[in-house]
Amino acid sequence: MTQKERNKVIIRTSVVGVVVNVAIAAVKIVAGLLASSIAILSEGVNNAADALTSVLTLVGTKLAGRHPDAKHPFGYGRIEYLTGLVIAAIILVSGFQMLSEAVKLVFNPEPLAISYVSLGVVAVSAVVKFALALYTIARGKAASSEALVGVGLECRGDSYVSVVTIATAVLFLLTGISIDAYAGIVMSLVIIKAGVEVGLKTVSELIGRPGEKELAAKIYALVRQTPGVVGAADMMLHNYGPGAWSGSVNVEIDHEKSVGEVYAFLHELQLRIMHEEKVTMVFGVYAVDNDHEESKRVREAVLEYVRQQEHVKSFHAIYLEPGTNRIYCDLIVGYGLKDWDALRADFTAYMKDRFPANEIALTIETEFV
Repeated sequence: MTQKERNKVIIRTSVVGVVVNVAIAAVKIVAGLLASSIAILSEGVNNAADALTSVLTLVGTKLAGRHPDAKHPFGYGRIEYLTGLVIAAIILVSGFQMLSEAVKLVFNPEPLAISYVSLGVVAVSAVVKFALALYTIARGKAASSEALVGVGLECRGDSYVSVVTIATAVLFLLTGISIDAYAGIVMSLVIIKAGVEVGLKTVSELIGRPGEKELAAKIYALVRQTPGVVGAADMMLHNYGPGAWSGSVNVEIDHEKSVGEVYAFLHELQLRIMHEEKVTMVFGVYAVDNDHEESKRVREAVLEYVRQQEHVKSFHAIYLEPGTNRIYCDLIVGYGLKDWDALRADFTAYMKDRFPANEIALTIETEFV
């Protein structure tokens, strides 16, 4: 799906969401007022908020599609994430307002005037909202739009909340017992939870989450199958909005390759990644010597050490610098390792015991994807 096709999907789905939510909100608010039901009225207000979130998704998509300029050379794609924050805030405000009204009703109950007609309205709207949720989530996944998926999940949650409303109404009609206020509290908490989840996910995008594993795996495969590349590690992927990625990766190259040879296949690889995965990649180059007997001994020693360490995931960039006694090595560690200095001291002692004449130049790092 091209960016233009993606935008069309998001816009079309958002328009459908606005129309459906406005219609449902109007019907529920009227039904809630006639029945004096805080639960039904709360649902109507929530549906109105859903319509607004669809509008914001539409506006955010339009703004995010602006072309890069001198102030923002990577484009405006992250506006979609800012839109997500605004949507989260709206959901939270709506949820807390409902919670406030429901708590007031607990201490100052009002008589219900619910009927089977209003109950039918809620039931029909629940079915419509569930269908809208399935449609929105499916289109959001197809367009790789977290905003749309979030709106769809919220719609699905609303349909579940409607089931609670129906249950409380049936209980009242059959027994005369009203738990409407308590149902309103439950529904408001569900809405608040949804707002918190949307907000946390969006904030994670803005702070900088790990690169997509599937995308990273595809790029690693392209790099490692390239003739001339011995190995690859330390990939970083930077996201500038949905579908907008740039990144870097360190590649291991035989130390006897000339600069001209390295340029030829890395430049071709860069263009291939851009064409196939739409990612702008730059390369860091590590020289390696896998044929020298001393290099093999060093690699075997490091491999033995890594196997004994819980928090060390892998290693790379082993190189004996010609004309010196320096051994270079990079260790990849997990985020559970807190004391990097202790690891550095332990590894250095381990290597010095086996290669006492050599200087150990160790780099410790984590994976970014």
